[in-house]
Amino acid sequence: MIEARHLRVLRAVARTGSFSAAARELGCTQPAVSQQMKALEQSAGTPLLVRTGREMRLTQAGEALVRHAAGILAGLSAAEDEVAAIAGLRSGRVRLVSFPSGSSTLVPTALARMRAAHPGVRVSLDEAEPPRSIELLRNGECEIALAFRYPEVPGADPSAGAEWEDLVVRPVLSDRLVGLVPDGHRLAKVGAACFADLADEPWIAGCPRCRTHLVEVCERAGFTPRIDFATDDYPAVIGLVGAGLGVAALPELTLESVRPKGASTVRMEPPVHREIVALTLPDLAHVPAVGAMLDQLADAAGR
Repeated sequence: MIEARHLRVLRAVARTGSFSAAARELGCTQPAVSQQMKALEQSAGTPLLVRTGREMRLTQAGEALVRHAAGILAGLSAAEDEVAAIAGLRSGRVRLVSFPSGSSTLVPTALARMRAAHPGVRVSLDEAEPPRSIELLRNGECEIALAFRYPEVPGADPSAGAEWEDLVVRPVLSDRLVGLVPDGHRLAKVGAACFADLADEPWIAGCPRCRTHLVEVCERAGFTPRIDFATDDYPAVIGLVGAGLGVAALPELTLESVRPKGASTVRMEPPVHREIVALTLPDLAHVPAVGAMLDQLADAAGR
């Protein structure tokens, strides 16, 4: 196998015309140059240099190798520079996929701090709810998936544990569910309620994973919720509640960027939380840009 270090020595010999002059240029000994040239000729399977008097000249094979060596060494040098830049966070790319309420709350702060700290790293953002976001991560379509699950309800989401098994899981936030009722509702001024207090109400549900969780929590409280409306759009959920069309239970994070009009929040007891995490593949966790982005997401939640 032809090695890059042997090509560098061959070019030096071709430029200087002798082993000793090449050794001086490269800062090594003449025997070392001679040994490397023998190794290169062995790899090539043909003589590359011939001695004419006191000078070394290239054979036809040697000329061909030197001609190609320039491009090979230039490409290798460029690759080394690019890898060094990525390792040093002077460049790189991170593709982030997040669920909508994470995109509007945690992600902007994390992206702004990432750009300020590492302006050479390009971060892109797409939206997808789990489990679709985990599929994108496994398919190589992103490096980080901001996702969530509801770990405290047995049987609520049997696939969630398995789908994270072989991933690197970075805890980001514990997000409490709050009740949302119309302003004129009997519980609006009470400020606290249990799920059973809302057993006879029409419900407005969110994304499929949240919908499944809502049914499990309500059944644990002794009733099956009557879900009149369901939408992945949390502002729509809030608008429907504000219009007096039902009640909802939403993660607090969904209310961070939307001001409820005509709706009041109610603290639900006992408390129910969803676990928000940043997921990546084990090999990707060692990529500097990915690690830095994971840090920024956790830091944004802390802030």
